[in-house]
Amino acid sequence: MLHIEQLAVLSDNYVYLLRDAASGTVGVVDPAEPEPVVAALARLGWPLHWILNTHHHPDHVGGNEALIEATGCKVVGPRADAARIPGISLALGEGEEFALGESKARVFDVPGHTRGHIAFWFAEAKALFCGDTLFALGCGRLFEGTPTQMWDSLSRLKALPGDTRVFCAHEYTQSNGRFALAMEPGNAALQARMREVDGRRAASQPTVPSTLAEEWATNPFLRPDSPELQATLALTGHGMVEVFAATRARKDTFRG
Repeated sequence: MLHIEQLAVLSDNYVYLLRDAASGTVGVVDPAEPEPVVAALARLGWPLHWILNTHHHPDHVGGNEALIEATGCKVVGPRADAARIPGISLALGEGEEFALGESKARVFDVPGHTRGHIAFWFAEAKALFCGDTLFALGCGRLFEGTPTQMWDSLSRLKALPGDTRVFCAHEYTQSNGRFALAMEPGNAALQARMREVDGRRAASQPTVPSTLAEEWATNPFLRPDSPELQATLALTGHGMVEVFAATRARKDTFRG
């Protein structure tokens, strides 16, 4: 059993504390800043053994050095970008396994947002920690990668089971959803999901995690085969990468 504690930090980041029940091993995913993590560990009475970093951006590794100093924990991160991960002690890549006690995660290389992004999939816990590659109703900007790389990355995550919970790193769902509705206004599943999202945000509740099945049905970045999306982009019958690239470019300038 993997116990997951979700912490809201900074303006819109999520940090996740993970505890393997069998061994008591504890990890934290993408600690943006140390103070909320230290406070949560104290409240829960947990030690800290591992930092799990998906990529190098400061709002994902900002707490690394202080947490290492305070707890003596180790850092696991992407081999392809190890030089930019503060304090990294274990570098992993595509197809390798990370063990948080007895909870095992498969590592995926998912470049596009950055050149060395990884994701952690805990199959038994049905939990995917995907950083800024896949968001609820969205995906990350292509700061260091290409549309082909990002579509390949998303395609690998899209192939996971539909009941996988998507623990992304930001609360972007409401704004992502407004864009999704502009792309697929006739998508009934998306309309229903946005009613729920708007209600949650009005009540100051998180919209994360979602499930991968929800993303299949409503996230335009996983739906380049959608006839409505293709028609919106005037790309009916075009290839998946071309439609994905046009969707990402449209999102970059969307002001809805």
